[in-house]
Amino acid sequence: MNKEHVKGAMDDAIGRVKRQSGEWTGNVNKQMEGAGQQIKGKAEKAWGHIKDATKNPTPLNRNDTDRNTSTTPNDRNRSDQSSHRPR
Repeated sequence: MNKEHVKGAMDDAIGRVKRQSGEWTGNVNKQMEGAGQQIKGKAEKAWGHIKDATKNPTPLNRNDTDRNTSTTPNDRNRSDQSSHRPR
């Protein structure tokens, strides 16, 4: 977690409070200000996620067995039938 995550979370939370208080009081300007601050906070959090992803990339070369661990009943039946064919 970096400072963009924290700053984004704070802006998002403050924006929610402003927007909600504007809804309760009927103040459209406060609602718009809060919505704008929420958008800013979400963008800052997204930027923080991007920065984290570039610092700590995940490996892309995985085993094929990791990706295809489950089989469907049809796949199991096909493999059973292919090994038990009459000669």
